[in-house]
Amino acid sequence: MERDPRTVVETVWRLESPRLIAGLTRLVRDLSQAEDLAQEALVEALETWPRSGVPENPGAWLRTVAKNRAFDALRRRQRTTKKYEQLAAELRSPDETWAADAEALDNPWGDDLLRLIFLTCHPVLSMDARVSLTLRLLGGLTTAEISRAFLVPEPTIAQRIVRAKRTLAAARAPFELPAPAELSARYESVLQVLYLIFNEGYSATSGDQWVRKDLCGDALRMGRILASLSPEEPEVLGLAALMELQTSRLATRTTTEGEPILLLDQNRARWDRMLISRGLAALEQAERLGKILGPYCLQAAIAACHARAPRAQDTGWTQIAALYDAFVQIEPSPVVALNRAVAVGMAYGPAAGWDAVEEISSHPALNSYHLLPSVRADFLVKLGRLEQARTEFERAAALTQNLREREFLLRRARELS
Repeated sequence: MERDPRTVVETVWRLESPRLIAGLTRLVRDLSQAEDLAQEALVEALETWPRSGVPENPGAWLRTVAKNRAFDALRRRQRTTKKYEQLAAELRSPDETWAADAEALDNPWGDDLLRLIFLTCHPVLSMDARVSLTLRLLGGLTTAEISRAFLVPEPTIAQRIVRAKRTLAAARAPFELPAPAELSARYESVLQVLYLIFNEGYSATSGDQWVRKDLCGDALRMGRILASLSPEEPEVLGLAALMELQTSRLATRTTTEGEPILLLDQNRARWDRMLISRGLAALEQAERLGKILGPYCLQAAIAACHARAPRAQDTGWTQIAALYDAFVQIEPSPVVALNRAVAVGMAYGPAAGWDAVEEISSHPALNSYHLLPSVRADFLVKLGRLEQARTEFERAAALTQNLREREFLLRRARELS
C-alpha cells in the first residue's frame, strides 16, 4: 500500500522531532534556532516527499537536511560574530567540531535528549509553560493541538511557548545535565510535568470528553524515553510503570458514546496485556534498585494490584489499602487521603470507609473537589442512605467541569430517586 506523504511526515515528525531538536540545540546552542531549523526540515519534507516519494529512511532524511541547514547557519554566524570566531580558534576547526556534534545527532537516544527534557521542565518556568514547551518540543504537538488538549485559546499557548523560550534565554539556562546536587529536584519537576499531562488525558478536568487518549499517549511516549535514559532512577521507572498500567485500561474507561465506565465495571478481558506486562516489568526494575519507593512507584504498585486481578472481586484491596497507608505518609495530601478512604472501604467495609472520609471531609482543599461528594455518595449507597447519596451525587455533578462526568453523576442521582 502506498503511503500518504503528508501522513508519513506528520508521523515521522512526532517520533523524530525531540531527538532532532535536542541534537540541533547542542549544535547551534540556541533552543529557538534549533526548533526553527527542525521546522525548516519539516517544511522541506512536506514540499519534497509528495513529488519524489517518501525516502526509505524518513528520519535520517530529516536529520540530514536539518544538519546541513545548521552548518550553513553556523558558518554565517562565524563570519559575522567575533564571539564565535574566537570560539572556533580554540577548537580544532569549525567544520571538525560541527561534524563531531552532528555525528551525535544520528546516534540513538542519548544525553542530548535528556538535556532537552530537563531544559523544557526547568524550574525557572511556570508549570503551564513547562507543560506547553514540553508538549511542543518533546511531544511534537502543534500549538493548535496543545490548545485543544487543554481547552486554552491557541494564541495563549503560542504566547506561553514564546515567553518560555525567552525566560530560558534570559536565565541563561544551560543545555547541560543538572549538577548532581540538583538532579533529584530537577527530576521531580520533569516527572511532575509528565504526570500532569497524563492525568489530564486520563481524566480530563473539563470539556466534553472524559478521556483524551492522544494526550495519554504523548505522556507515555515521553515517559518511556525518560525511563530508557534514566534506568537507575526508581521514580522515573515508577511513573513509566504507572502510565503503562493505566493506559492498558483506556479502551474500557468509556462506552462507545464516551460515557464513563467505573473501574469495577470494566471488561478486564479488554485490558491491554502487552502494556500491563511492560508496566509490571518497569515496576519490578524500580523495586530491584533497592531504594525506598516514592509516590510514583507506590501508585504504580497500586495500579499493579488491579492489573493482576483477573476479576474485580479478585482485587487485593487489603494490599492496596496498605500501599495507600505508605503513600499518605510520604505525601500527606487530602486527595491521597480520599483515595485511601476508598481503598479502606473496599477492604474493610463501607462503614470503615465512611469514617475515613469523614476524617478529611472538612479539609479546605476539598471544598470544591467534586470527587469528595462522589465518594461520599458511593459509601452512602452501600450504607442504604439513598436520599443522602442522591444529594451528594448532585453536589458532585455541580462541582465538576467535565460534561461527560457531570452527566454520569446526574444519571446516578436520578437512579436513586
